[in-house]
Amino acid sequence: MGHVDVAGVRYELPDGRVLLDDVSFRVGEGAKVALVGANGAGKTTLLRIVTGELVPHAGAVTRSGGLGVMRQDVKAGLREGATVADLLLSVAPPRVREAAAQVERLELALMETDDEATQMRYAEALAEYADAGGYDVEVTWDVCATAALGLSFDRAKYRELSTLSGGEQKRLVLEFLLRGPDQVLLLDEPDNYLDVPGKIWLEGRIRESDKTVLMISHDRELLDNTATRVVTVELGSGHGVGNSVWTHPGGFASYHQARTDRFARFEELRKRWDEEHAKLKALVLRLKIKAEYNDGMSSQYRAAQTRLRKFEEVGPPTEQPREQQVAMRLKGGRTGKRAVVCEQLELTGLMKPFDLEVWYGERVAVLGSNGSGKSHFLRLLAAGGTDPDVEHRPVSEVPVTPVPHTGKAKLGARVRPGWFVQTHEHPELVGRPLLDILHRGDGHPDGRRGLGREQAARVLDRYELAHAGEQTFDSLSGGQQARFQILLLELSGATLLLLDEPTDNLDVQSAEALEEGLEAFEGTVLAVTHDRWFARGFDRFLVYGADGEVYEAPGPVWDEGRVVRAR
Repeated sequence: MGHVDVAGVRYELPDGRVLLDDVSFRVGEGAKVALVGANGAGKTTLLRIVTGELVPHAGAVTRSGGLGVMRQDVKAGLREGATVADLLLSVAPPRVREAAAQVERLELALMETDDEATQMRYAEALAEYADAGGYDVEVTWDVCATAALGLSFDRAKYRELSTLSGGEQKRLVLEFLLRGPDQVLLLDEPDNYLDVPGKIWLEGRIRESDKTVLMISHDRELLDNTATRVVTVELGSGHGVGNSVWTHPGGFASYHQARTDRFARFEELRKRWDEEHAKLKALVLRLKIKAEYNDGMSSQYRAAQTRLRKFEEVGPPTEQPREQQVAMRLKGGRTGKRAVVCEQLELTGLMKPFDLEVWYGERVAVLGSNGSGKSHFLRLLAAGGTDPDVEHRPVSEVPVTPVPHTGKAKLGARVRPGWFVQTHEHPELVGRPLLDILHRGDGHPDGRRGLGREQAARVLDRYELAHAGEQTFDSLSGGQQARFQILLLELSGATLLLLDEPTDNLDVQSAEALEEGLEAFEGTVLAVTHDRWFARGFDRFLVYGADGEVYEAPGPVWDEGRVVRAR
């Protein structure tokens, strides 16, 4: 069996900044450990240090058992036109990889010169391939190709990767790593591109595997179902302080509470430190005055000075990491009771007609497979419905393409839609500092008003973006951009938030920050999502079924297949 031990690792960036400082944690035999933390905090760098690709500036990594690695982009480093065989070979044990390369080289050499020496070397290469376990690995590849693609390895091996979806590529690599000879697996976002049934499959396989697994994932449901402990990379508390890690010795269900308790403890310790500091300073001052009049006191005064200096050198206890205090107060103004009414609404060529009433303040999750028309539905509402009144005009500047439909979709009185899609370009925000965007407003007489510097800084603080006020919108991380855009919708007066996969690509902290913000929003929220943990917070579940029916379910439904349409 294998394990990984990371002890006192420090890693500096080329510009001299410390990225990771004194990072220590252990992944015991058979443990399933999740690595979480803000994007850019150094999770992937840490994995590369564990694989040995990067050498730390201090500290050490020890591990036992063969190492299987799945990168975020599974085809990174493969040649143009790479095939299924190339992909599987790239995650095979190094000895098999080298032996296969040697066999291939000698097959080419034999075409050039078919002499005895070359034949001998070819025979040796084949023997080494067998010794390395090449033929055993091929048996496993056959099982993997059948499981992931429904084809035997012989039929699949020359297929180009470009003909496979991202999910199929990931599935192939995961099938092999989970069945292959390596005892320790490092998985960098293995669930990316997988649909929910794919994620459920992955959870089951990780849980039942006896291998040691260290994985990076943002899917909280997956973490909750697989991780035996959670290692968090936390942003250093100040300038020049590297990021460090904190290990929560349990699953994700108890993680949130543990993190909250941890921060409360930091605050308590900091308060006590401040009190002690004030006492020592007062003592030094008292003794200084006394020593001026009384020579006998000067040694006591010097001793107190030394105590204060040592106390200050040790410094205050760990500060609360930077990205935590998110308090958004989204304020949707109170509006009429019904927020959205659909009558016999049919999105042309997508789904059969359906009726729907959404009441003000409700949280509705829109579920179903890709391509079923969920985003079209959101877009129709974003434009203000079937024949929008002036009051239903969307709050943002993004032009909304009309959605062909029959039947009716209407918004209630004083309901203003705010539409958020992560993939939207925002040319009007690019290159502009956040404070400037807030300061100027959007230039419309009844649109988002400009805020004074002071007020703008306060709003940013509420969204935990205060330290980024001078940064331009395009330099923010995905999670920060998402929060900032929803903040703009709030300031523009949206009372109906339409969110298209809002937690996609967000790290755990950003997703939680977003949820806390939505919780405080008084208006109505409709969200298209594949995020099972996020969906837990919703009241109603509208499902786009594989048979073309739109129906409401009492809880989330994740196994609806793709809609079968007459071709």
